[in-house]
Amino acid sequence: MQFKKQLFFTMSVFVLASSSYGQSAAYKKMLDTLLKHTVKEISPKEAASKGNILFLDARPAKEYNVSHLQNAVRVGFTDFTFDKITGVNKATPIIVYCSVGYRSEKITEKLNAAGYTNVQNMVGGIFEWANEGRPLKDSNGLTKNVHAYNQVWGKWVVKGNKVY
Repeated sequence: MQFKKQLFFTMSVFVLASSSYGQSAAYKKMLDTLLKHTVKEISPKEAASKGNILFLDARPAKEYNVSHLQNAVRVGFTDFTFDKITGVNKATPIIVYCSVGYRSEKITEKLNAAGYTNVQNMVGGIFEWANEGRPLKDSNGLTKNVHAYNQVWGKWVVKGNKVY
């Protein structure tokens, strides 16, 4: 019986430590439930290691203005139009993100349907990016602020200053 308890504990720790979505099994479960996984996906850790990437932010201006990834282009979600990326070659490597990956998944689907061939959704979004301690920018430079959407979603932001 003791062996089974130890094996369960060891496997639980392994699952939590190896979660590609970072902070917890609960966060991973929430993302797996929320997302349809209909597009290519990338983790924030993988995205940070890429060079020559166009980051598209699928959040409204209010959230983008609090913080965003360096050089990210805000394309929005409800106000998304292809005019916002006029001139971008359809083969350009693009990573789309939002708070956790839901809105960016929908924008990634639209880009794929329009013939963009190298687009990925950043699963975990800016929340996971911040939770991994990666740099965020605002109009003044580096910031620790993260727009946490609301109190319910804000529980997933564990590093940085939550702004609502």
